Amino acid sequence: MNAALTLPPLIDDLSLSYRLRPADGPAQGLVILLHGVGSNEASMAGLAALLPASLAVALVRSPIALGPSAFCAFQVSFTANGPVIDVEAAEVSRGKLVVFVADLQARLGIPATRSVVAGFSQGGIMSASLALTHPDSVAGFAILSGRILPEIAPLLAPATELAGLQALVTHGSFDNTLPVAWAERSDQWLGELGVKLESHRYPAGHEITPDMARDFVGWVARVLPAV
Repeated sequence: MNAALTLPPLIDDLSLSYRLRPADGPAQGLVILLHGVGSNEASMAGLAALLPASLAVALVRSPIALGPSAFCAFQVSFTANGPVIDVEAAEVSRGKLVVFVADLQARLGIPATRSVVAGFSQGGIMSASLALTHPDSVAGFAILSGRILPEIAPLLAPATELAGLQALVTHGSFDNTLPVAWAERSDQWLGELGVKLESHRYPAGHEITPDMARDFVGWVARVLPAV
């Protein structure tokens, strides 16, 4: 991602802090971008810069501070048996995200039907957690090198409500942090839930490559077509 975006100021009067790139003119939609664990909202600025100026873009900061400029939605340990998460923290963060999205949409006057949420790694996890439990919050969600938490299974919305969602799953085939098997599990689960899915694999590791970014921007254009 070679595009650059001058970071807007941090806004902290909602349930989550965020930076907003306003649309050029009346906003035709809203893209909410979530970062990975141990990073911050600025890490998603390059992706935001690729999105059409007709869309408002919110770069959201996760609520738990790990250190200077390092944040997460929940802590995670990587074990021989797979990732082990702080389930309580993940649920608190999901609740904050649900409230944040609704409040931001109300502030900007943009409906859920013209909104998508997406994120890298843990940001993708949280995007899926929001959309699959509150599908009335967004039109679609993207998991960029992430996964779907098995822990949200009891909280999933009914299949009749999930059928209106659109999802994107992108993943590097050589990802050593979250192996590509997680993307395959996401594909299978979303298929079983009846979610409309677009899925891609890349010769890459745990990252967002230019090809991934291009496919994400194209997916956004299809979910939020110009009006």
